[in-house]
Amino acid sequence: MTRQENGVNFMIFGRLLALVLTATAVTVYFASQSIRLAVVTTLACLLLLQMVYFGSVVFLVWRSSCACRAEVRVSQRSWKPAAIRGRVEE
Repeated sequence: MTRQENGVNFMIFGRLLALVLTATAVTVYFASQSIRLAVVTTLACLLLLQMVYFGSVVFLVWRSSCACRAEVRVSQRSWKPAAIRGRVEE
């Protein structure tokens, strides 16, 4: 991936995040007619989105490490001599 592609993806992510937070703020403001409640709710939404993002990154790292360990186990079993694996070929 080039540097330009990373920048574009981050720009799209930033715009979508801003759109979601703006929509949340506007919806809460029109429903409650309170700027303070709109700001607090928007900050809570931002915190929730950050927690979900962090959790998804941790999950992806965990899943990647499990797949890597499983791959190592399979490769270790496949190259051992038959006598070590318990099979004696005659």
